[in-house]
Amino acid sequence: MSGDTAARLDAERAYEDGVIGDTTISRLFEESADRYADRDAQWYKGGIYERSLAPDVVAAAPAGEYASLTYAEMREIVRNLAAGFRGLGVESDTKVGIFANTRMEWAHTDLALLAAGGVVTTVYTESSAEQVQYLLDDPDAAGVVVENAELLERLLTVEDDLDLSFIVVIDEVDGYDDRDDVHTLAAVHERGSEAFDETTYDSWIDERDLDDLASLIYTSGTTGKPKGVRLTHRNFRSNVNGIRKRFSDRPDKPEGTPSIDETDRVLSFLPLAHVFERVSGHFLMFGSGATVAYAESPETVGEDIVTVSPTSASSVPRVYERIYDSLREEAPEAVFERAVPIAREWATTDDPGVGLRIKHAIMDRLVYSSVREKLGGNVEFFVSGGGSLSKRLAELFDGMGIPILEGYGLTETSPVVSVNLPEDYRSGTLGPPLSNVEVRLDESVVSEEQTAAATGAIGELHVKGPSVTDGYWNRPRETEKAFTDDGWFRTGDIIEETTDGYLIYHDRIKQLIVLDTGKNVAPQPIEDEFATSGRIDQAMVIGNDEKFVSALFVPNFEAVRRWAETEGIDLPDDTRAICADERVIEYIGEEVEMVNGSLSEHERIKEFRLVSFEWTPENDLLTPSMKIKRRNVREEFGEQIRDIYGDDDTA
Repeated sequence: MSGDTAARLDAERAYEDGVIGDTTISRLFEESADRYADRDAQWYKGGIYERSLAPDVVAAAPAGEYASLTYAEMREIVRNLAAGFRGLGVESDTKVGIFANTRMEWAHTDLALLAAGGVVTTVYTESSAEQVQYLLDDPDAAGVVVENAELLERLLTVEDDLDLSFIVVIDEVDGYDDRDDVHTLAAVHERGSEAFDETTYDSWIDERDLDDLASLIYTSGTTGKPKGVRLTHRNFRSNVNGIRKRFSDRPDKPEGTPSIDETDRVLSFLPLAHVFERVSGHFLMFGSGATVAYAESPETVGEDIVTVSPTSASSVPRVYERIYDSLREEAPEAVFERAVPIAREWATTDDPGVGLRIKHAIMDRLVYSSVREKLGGNVEFFVSGGGSLSKRLAELFDGMGIPILEGYGLTETSPVVSVNLPEDYRSGTLGPPLSNVEVRLDESVVSEEQTAAATGAIGELHVKGPSVTDGYWNRPRETEKAFTDDGWFRTGDIIEETTDGYLIYHDRIKQLIVLDTGKNVAPQPIEDEFATSGRIDQAMVIGNDEKFVSALFVPNFEAVRRWAETEGIDLPDDTRAICADERVIEYIGEEVEMVNGSLSEHERIKEFRLVSFEWTPENDLLTPSMKIKRRNVREEFGEQIRDIYGDDDTA
């Protein structure tokens, strides 16, 4: 490890402040609310929800505009809800599900249930009725908080298979007056406000220990049934501590280094049911005194980010790819084609000469400054997690003055294992591990060719530390398999470590393609090559046990139609017919050949098929965190795969 990196990590390890500590999440929030009582804690948008808390508990925000809650106001809501939930029967270790989209009431409910002694189990809003039943039955949930009438109706179709004592609905609902077990969130708040006693409330928090269970987060499951990951207050708290140490305004950092503190405002839009947003955009931010603004929906992020003007946001690679696509569509093609390589050269050059400075200044005036304004004009950095980010895409954003700090983690590690240093971030890497996380590499699982191709050590990443789960809920066999004999968690990911301690993601061990020639191919880096493609929207590389690598592509249909119009080609309206059009196939093939030029012979895509619709969480082809469900995609497009390889496909 280089001296500079080692010195930074030593300073990070030694750093302490008022946010860092060994308390439960509930105590973290209480102390933060004391410290930042008059600062804005939450911004919420009006005209979207029929909030049961409005207008009596929170003011009704004007339609399309944001209103705010201070930390003192948010704490009062959390305290009253905690007392209300106790009145419904929640006590130490009571399991309660949250079945709602990301919004301010998700945060209120989460913190209230934790303060009441409960254990929060999360349910994705994309879940089918059958999945909802499993996600509540497996942990034996005693209650569930649902968002609205639509999700309530989905829940009630499987109610008979559950043993629920209560159901709480965040929004106003009609037609349930005859049920004593269905309550609005406002009714729970009213019950709690009448019963609240601060001494009693403090005793509930004090009863909880760092090693008590705080949450069961079910892995989104690219294969098989989701497993409930047991996460304690210590797991979450230690991860907040580790991230805080990395992103605090430490005195050893160069002046002007971006940090996270009470002056920050972040936009929250990823699912809070996922551990990435729950820790990085929720526990960490509220602990640090920052303001969390909630997007109306993932579809309105572009509009909301301008209104909110955040200093930072966390997201998954797919969102940054979509931002890139929208920029490409809006900018004149000739200007954009010049702007991209100049931005990437700027990001990768330590000492730009006069020529590059002039070209970058011109493009900044024409393109980059406009991009920053469309992202609110205030962004200091973005964080990317939950999947592999294209290095070229990261370099482009960096060159435009919008650094994306990539990190790495899993649900089982609460989640952050590593993230780039704000004072020394490196595109294409995951940064060094946090100061309270240990890592090692099992080099026995990689092939000789993989070892030879890497510039540093490479192997399966093993992790140890206070943020690592002790296992899966009611899954002793899976828990045993997840750990080595000497107690390290097996991540299942092939990671390279540079000589100065930065991690580089290669692929999941289970996703490695082994050709029938014995050659190993990592699909993720190949798929990342298409992240900045103007012609291809989504890519999945296949070929296990076959003679060659192939791929399934979702075309960028808007780009294809624009190209066809420019070329005077009359395309059909139907996307299936577009995918079968030989001229379109040839057009996409040009992009494939360009990517093939950067790959080894055995990695090159020899054949591909186009598919006619986007892969999304709603159609069960992506996880809620936007990773490809490879098994599902193979099943959905089995006909196309058989057309490539024949009937005996095992790709």
